[in-house]
Amino acid sequence: MDITHCAAPNNGLRHRWNRLAERVQHMLSDTLLCLVARVGIASIFFLSGRTKVEGFLSITPSTFELFRTDFALPQLSPWLAAHLATYAEHLFPLLLVLGLFTRLSALALLGMTTVVEVFVYPDAWPTHLTWAGLLLLLIARGAGALSLDRALGVR
Repeated sequence: MDITHCAAPNNGLRHRWNRLAERVQHMLSDTLLCLVARVGIASIFFLSGRTKVEGFLSITPSTFELFRTDFALPQLSPWLAAHLATYAEHLFPLLLVLGLFTRLSALALLGMTTVVEVFVYPDAWPTHLTWAGLLLLLIARGAGALSLDRALGVR
């Protein structure tokens, strides 16, 4: 009898674990994973954007000061950087929640994350790595079935 090829009993712990893993994998489809990733990362950026404005989209003086001092970027004026970041932190999260132009929006936010990591908060790499993980999932897989991308046939 060949011991290396004997069949494992169907009631073994490994078999039960594998059946449970298959059920969980089926329940946590790409649709749910991408939806959670979209809403989760969108909320981080949108809430950050809301701290930079008063009212609808009136950028606060403190935001300009922040981009002049703490968030100063090379070769980019604080006025322009404040506007670009504030509008991006409102537009791209909204698109992510809707699941519209998801890959483009995630790529834009990944670019912002990279700029923040390199030029502003280089010691915050654990946080930025978690953001990048969610954004890379969306870039690779898209928005999932519950999205305007899927409804409109946008790939």
